[in-house]
Amino acid sequence: MQPRVTAILVVRNGEQWLPDTLAALAAQSRRPDDVVLVDVGSTDQSVALLTAAAPNRVVATSAGSFGDGVERGLRAAAPAQGSDDWLWLLSATTQPHPDALQKLLAAVEVAPSVAIAGPKLVDPEDPAIVYSYGESLSSTGSTVRLMDGELDQAQHDSESDVLGVASFGMLVRRQMWEKLGGFDEGLPTADAGLDLSIRARLAGARVVRVPGARVTLSARIEDFGRRKANPDRVVARARRAAHLHRRLAYAASGAVVLHWVLLVPLALLRSIGHLLGKRPGLIGGEIATAFTAAFDSTVPAARRQLRGLRSNWAALAPLRITGDELREKRAATRELGRADRENEPELVRASFLGGGGAWIIALATLVSVVVFWRLIGSSVIGGGALLPLSNDLGAIWAQLAISARDGAVDLVGPADPFLAVVAVLASLTAWAPSLSFVLLWLLALPLAALGAWWCATRFSERRWPPIVAALLWMLAPPLLTALGDARPTAVLAHLLLPWLVLAGIESVKSWSAAATASLLFAATVACAPVLAPALVVMLVVWAATHPRAIVRVVGIVIPAAALFAPLAVEQLLRGSPLGLLADPGVTTAFTVPPGWQLMLGHPALDTDGWQSFASSAGLPAAGALAPIILSAPLAVLALMALFLPGSRRAVPSLAVAAMGLATAVASAHLIVAADGATGLGPWPGLGLSLFWLGLVGAVTVTLEALGRAALLAGAVVLVTAALAVGPLLAGPVLGTSLVRAGNAEQLPALVAAQADVDPQIGTLVLTAQPDGSLAATIERGGGSTLDETSTLVSTRPSVRSDDAQVAELAGNLASRSGFDPTPTLQKLRIGFVYLPAAEGAAGAVRQRAAEALDASPVFSAIGSTALWRYGDLKAGGASVDVVGSAPPAWAALVPLGQAVIVGIAVLLAIPTQRRRRSVRTTGPLDDDPADTFAEDDNG
Repeated sequence: MQPRVTAILVVRNGEQWLPDTLAALAAQSRRPDDVVLVDVGSTDQSVALLTAAAPNRVVATSAGSFGDGVERGLRAAAPAQGSDDWLWLLSATTQPHPDALQKLLAAVEVAPSVAIAGPKLVDPEDPAIVYSYGESLSSTGSTVRLMDGELDQAQHDSESDVLGVASFGMLVRRQMWEKLGGFDEGLPTADAGLDLSIRARLAGARVVRVPGARVTLSARIEDFGRRKANPDRVVARARRAAHLHRRLAYAASGAVVLHWVLLVPLALLRSIGHLLGKRPGLIGGEIATAFTAAFDSTVPAARRQLRGLRSNWAALAPLRITGDELREKRAATRELGRADRENEPELVRASFLGGGGAWIIALATLVSVVVFWRLIGSSVIGGGALLPLSNDLGAIWAQLAISARDGAVDLVGPADPFLAVVAVLASLTAWAPSLSFVLLWLLALPLAALGAWWCATRFSERRWPPIVAALLWMLAPPLLTALGDARPTAVLAHLLLPWLVLAGIESVKSWSAAATASLLFAATVACAPVLAPALVVMLVVWAATHPRAIVRVVGIVIPAAALFAPLAVEQLLRGSPLGLLADPGVTTAFTVPPGWQLMLGHPALDTDGWQSFASSAGLPAAGALAPIILSAPLAVLALMALFLPGSRRAVPSLAVAAMGLATAVASAHLIVAADGATGLGPWPGLGLSLFWLGLVGAVTVTLEALGRAALLAGAVVLVTAALAVGPLLAGPVLGTSLVRAGNAEQLPALVAAQADVDPQIGTLVLTAQPDGSLAATIERGGGSTLDETSTLVSTRPSVRSDDAQVAELAGNLASRSGFDPTPTLQKLRIGFVYLPAAEGAAGAVRQRAAEALDASPVFSAIGSTALWRYGDLKAGGASVDVVGSAPPAWAALVPLGQAVIVGIAVLLAIPTQRRRRSVRTTGPLDDDPADTFAEDDNG
């Protein structure tokens, strides 16, 4: 009996493909016996085109899936006339080749056991590329397309039987379709054909693919009804939803509950895999599909369709793809992706060993050893804005929670993000947390040189410019001043900036680089909040010039925003939003320099050392002239970049320099914190590091354009720059700088010994101020540590009632009066009063306070250590007023949420791909040798 074929063409918004599809259907060498045209809710001209082609065979229905359209068309088709009736399922995006139906029928006519046959779905531009030609399942139930974008070399033509075929272009026996109930309602797009094929196999029929039958596929099944293709993340979500639906539908009765319970946990694990695979766009769909599958009302109906068929699952095993075959297929896919990446422009840079990088690091290490020789062997350093860290690493990490803040009474609030940086550094030397800052000081110069050299090689194909950039960045006045004045936040920010620039540039190409940039951005602004406005402006400009990567670039700020959010809310509620710009850590006063000195890169008055040197030499005028003259070559080279080849790269560098200088000037005029009676703004050196970064970038562009002349120009600028910072390098060598090797004790030894017995015992520290006042703080235990500092204390907009009580106590103790301090001392558990040494006008204030304490019958002086003891302190734990109010119950969720966001960034930052780049390894410094290739991780 001649087989009878009913073609069902289902259309939704297929106007752009429909004319070709109708023409291809009419041109078949073996025409269908009946054609039913079904429109499912088109909003374009599809209905008009269908009506014009076959006015009596058009069925219009409301919006639905491809399967809904097939069912509607089947009801409108002529009744079945026997067991040899077939359905040919087409959409507007499938254009069958003229002999497609003929080849399909030829394959099924000779094999009565076949119930479903599928053609090759090929590319409309290149029919040699096959999109789909059979489908299978992996051991975990995932769909595997046996050909997906592969070149057709007849490699699969000898094997006809498969587990399943795609729904588009499928030829299915009508009797089998009706027996199985058609497509699963829970599979509107992805896996509909595979599921129907599996059920046909379980019913004892065969599913084959026909190599000679070809159908052009203009849009994926997942894009059915759309004028434009869905983004990849939407397609991945549809495929994952289909997978989960099938898993619940196919599972044995006893395993359904287990699969249901594991839906969300597995989604979370797979989300981690997406992060590692640099596919963050798939995470939302992964979580959403898990919850959708958990409440999928179509699963019971799908399980009912499978009743009576489950005993045949073992017969499908030979048709499932094996682990070896799947690994081979995935390896081929990776090779194809690697071939595409090799067509990208290569990153050309000098090699680390042969290009001078290793020699520069060695030189920087030698200079560091000479300059900071006094710190070698010490486990703690102090001075300036440096304090030791707590000896308990757990206590350091605990400071990141919303908790009581030292330095103020009854103050509970979020931690400064800088404390997260401190905790990470402390973890590197967990056995001695304070040692991490000793190593930071000893390695600061080589680390600065390494960062600048690596960043400069991104902009230069020659060897000499990155060498000059590395040495200039290492000799930057803001860095050397920060090292001498013991400012850890400024040192860290300076070291991080080149890496942030490098990762930010690469972020437009790589999720890994973008995530790395987000972590570096968070660490940089945590150390230097005042740089945040300038860095955000840079990111906005970078995103605007790279719109295709806008999501990755804008996402760089997310971890920093998460870390700063609790502190920002607290500062806004206090009415001090500018407090967010305050330098974290220890607040230390500085003298703001004039504008010309800021332009030379020096952040505070006379920090360059030239004034003192010139005065001692009897040439006071040279103190200003020497640094100006010595800085001139650097300025000239930076400005020359605007007038040489490659000037387009110099404009961003000089724009960065301008923003850095503007930040430094603004810092000098802001008052956002207080050090005793002195109002303070952010340290200008932070902005000057950004200023210096832009200058070094412009110099790199100039040297790249000068060719062979770069050697002489670079040598001149290096010599003059080194001479300009000579006094800054000499300070640590001679021991005249503030940084020093020290011990962990911030208070006299007696206080530290008592703190071992009673960790909550308080010491009232009275620091004399030059204006005649006293700054009063209460320190617990053995004294404050760097991890206990908080900008919430230094940026208080007003005096709190509890702080006023401390101020009243200090004022009365420092003067002769009839005030009885005992109740307050008991309430605040103050056992000692400490008066640090002071000079000048502050020394007179201290002397008066010491005399008042000596005269007080409540205190007893301890030798000549400037320490007085209150001996009647009652035993017992500290009161709530001392340690601060308990944080709210939800406060524990804040660091947890921050950890999740930062953890996501860390997982994304881990490189998982290798990117080729060209590395120069031979030839003189200014020649252009042939390139050799080396592999480098740059996921």
